[in-house]
Amino acid sequence: MALWTEEMKKTENSDAVPFPKMLTLDQVQEILNLGKPMVYSLVRSGEIRAVQLGPRGLWRVSQDDLAAYIDAAYEKTAERIVSGQLPAAEVEEEQ
Repeated sequence: MALWTEEMKKTENSDAVPFPKMLTLDQVQEILNLGKPMVYSLVRSGEIRAVQLGPRGLWRVSQDDLAAYIDAAYEKTAERIVSGQLPAAEVEEEQ
């Protein structure tokens, strides 16, 4: 609760929407073009920040958290390319 309260205090005087749009895991799967098991694995591992809501414990991911995951993935990939851990040939194969 404290984290949410702190975030709300930061946005009180801004034009930001106080509640981020929440995505289902199916929507996350579609956006990332991954299989459902991989999306669940990313959520379980904490790589993608998610929350369970409601009496049925439905999983949701905020758009901001998904964007943060994608940004972090770009950074990791760039670091791997620069360090030589990801050869250019491997990148070309994926396309």
